[in-house]
Amino acid sequence: MIIYGKQLFLHLLKHHKDKLEEIYLAKEVQKDIFNQIAKVGLKIQKVDNQKAQALARGGNHQGFLAKVKDYEFATLNEIKKSDYLVILYGLSDVGNIGAITRTAYALGAGGIIIVGKNDNLAMQGVVRASSGAAYELPIALCSDGLSLINELKQVGFKIYAANAGGKSAKEFEFESKIALIMGSEGEGIPNKVLQKCDDILGVNMRKDWDSLNVSVAFGILFDRIVNG
Repeated sequence: MIIYGKQLFLHLLKHHKDKLEEIYLAKEVQKDIFNQIAKVGLKIQKVDNQKAQALARGGNHQGFLAKVKDYEFATLNEIKKSDYLVILYGLSDVGNIGAITRTAYALGAGGIIIVGKNDNLAMQGVVRASSGAAYELPIALCSDGLSLINELKQVGFKIYAANAGGKSAKEFEFESKIALIMGSEGEGIPNKVLQKCDDILGVNMRKDWDSLNVSVAFGILFDRIVNG
């Protein structure tokens, strides 16, 4: 898996050196940064911009690239021990998943569960879109969302779904063991899932608009849940 971009590269260099396998530099870097890279003990490969662009698949690499170990997902048993969980039901856009991961970590979520057909989930894009937060927050995969909800309820979680027309989060006093379900922008959350939830939350909008981007809606709702 290739990661790129100065901010993400330096985040892994500082916090997750063990994830790095190969290092590529496509520009001269400051001496202090180069010394930090050298301390990792890996061979530093100088590459031209054409090679760097190929590694980054045309992305903005800023001269910093690395090959890293495959992403290690958490297990559901691990995540069930946490508070404030996020369930992404049917989301496949890595930009949205990454943005939600970054916000979830910043606001104190205990973990994320991605429900759906995840065989081809491009974690390289999720890691980049999350600015590295995907390495700080446990993420698990699940293929059966209904069984997941039952499992979480059995260990004391209240399950809330984000959906158009839902209640304002201001109407609730949330306890810590809650899970918030966000659906895909195209299909939303299936009705059979909504029916199993304890309640439905929504964002009240003052202007005549039908929806918000899922990552934006998540940030609004999750902040209200965690911070009141």
